[in-house]
Amino acid sequence: MKNGKKIVCVATSALAAFGLVGCKGKDSGGTVITVWVSEADKAFASQVAQDFKALNPDKDYRIVIDIQGENDIATRILNDVENAADVFSCPNDQLPKLINGDALARIAGERLERVKAANSDASMDSATVTVNGQTGVYGMPYTDNTFFLYYNKAVLTETDVQSLDGILSKCSASKQFAFPMTDGWYSSSFYFGKGLGFDVQYNENLAETKIECDFNNETGVAVTQAMWEYVKDGRVKADANDSKITAGFNDGSIVAAVSGIWNKNTIERYLGENFAAAKLPTYTINKGLAGEEQVQLVSFAGYKLMGVNNYSANKTAAMDFAEFYTNRENQIKHFEARGFVPTDMQARQDERVQADVCAKAITQQLQHSKTQKGVPSTLWVPMEGLGVAMVTGAQGGGFDLRAQLNACVASIKSTSSKGQTQK
Repeated sequence: MKNGKKIVCVATSALAAFGLVGCKGKDSGGTVITVWVSEADKAFASQVAQDFKALNPDKDYRIVIDIQGENDIATRILNDVENAADVFSCPNDQLPKLINGDALARIAGERLERVKAANSDASMDSATVTVNGQTGVYGMPYTDNTFFLYYNKAVLTETDVQSLDGILSKCSASKQFAFPMTDGWYSSSFYFGKGLGFDVQYNENLAETKIECDFNNETGVAVTQAMWEYVKDGRVKADANDSKITAGFNDGSIVAAVSGIWNKNTIERYLGENFAAAKLPTYTINKGLAGEEQVQLVSFAGYKLMGVNNYSANKTAAMDFAEFYTNRENQIKHFEARGFVPTDMQARQDERVQADVCAKAITQQLQHSKTQKGVPSTLWVPMEGLGVAMVTGAQGGGFDLRAQLNACVASIKSTSSKGQTQK
C-alpha cells in the first residue's frame, strides 16, 4: 500500500478521538499531506502549513493538521500504519518501535546532508538507528526534550535552588516544591544521579530480547530511601503533574517545580517578573549517615523529531514539509511561540535564544543528562507504580521499600511486559 493516493477523510467522533480517521468518498485531487502534532502545537503547525503552501504556489498542496499526543504516537500509528499521518512529531525514544513496525522512512541523500549540517551532533545521533547492520537517520530534529527547575524568585534565591534541601528550607505545606514522583521520566533522575541505569539488547528487528536494570542494588535502595523521605515531606508535592504545577504557580501554593519547556508560557504568565528557571538541584542521599552526600539530579535528554510515514502516498512532499517544519527559521519561530530551544546550531545562537532564561537552564541541565536512547519500553509503567506506592504510603498506607523496588525492577526486566513510550 505504499503507492496510490491519499484520500481526504471524514472522521467519525469515535475514530477521531483515537486519532485515526475513516475514509469515505473519492480522491479530492491535489497532494494531500496529513500532519499529526500535539494539541499545543496545532496553531504553530497550521501557520507552518500556510507558509509552506505560500512558498510553493505552483503546487496544489492540501495539508491537514490533526492532534495526536506525542507520548503514545507509536502505538497510534502502528494501529493502522497505512492510514496514519504522512508526517508526525515524536520523541526519539519511540524510533525503534516505529522502525520495527516499518512506519518510518529513512532520510537520505542531499536532504540528509542538509539536515546533518544544520543540527547538533547530539540531536542527529538521537535520530540515528542501526537496523540489520545498516545505520540510518529516521527523523528530523527540532528541539531538545528534557526537564529542569522553574521557581518563584520572590521566594527562592539562586543559591537556594542549587539543592533540594535549600529549596525546601523556603517551602511549607502551603508553599510547596512540586516533583512528579509518579512519572518515571522524572523520577529516574534520582537513580541516574548515582550512576544507575539499564541496558537493552535488541534483535535484528529492534525487538527487545533482554533488559537489565540495577535500580534495586544497595545503592538503588539508598536512592529510593532518599526519594521516600522527600515524598513523606509535607513541603513536597509528589503527585505533581502539568495541570497541578501550573495551577499551583497560579495560586501561589507552588513556589518551585520540575517540568519541561511546554509549560513555560503558562508559568511565566502566572509568575510575571518573579519567573525564573535553573538546572535541576542536588538531593541528599544517606541523610544523617556516614555516607551522606549531595547528588545531582540527572535528567533524560531526548529530542523531538518530525518523522515521515514509510507508507505515505506522497513521501517526497511529506519529506519536503518535514524539512521545512524543522528548518532554521521555523525552529526560531517555534522557540518564540512555545519556548522550544532549537537543535539547529545557528538558530541556537540567535540572540533571542541566548538571552532566554529557560534556554540557559536547559543548556546547563544538558551537562547533567542521560541520552534518551535505548530506553526499555517497560520502564514507564513500573516506575509509575513505584511512585504511586510511595505517594499512597505517605498518606498512611505504609511503604515496603525493598519489596516495591524489587517488584518494579522485575517488571522493567520483563521483556514480555508492555510499557508505554514517554514524552
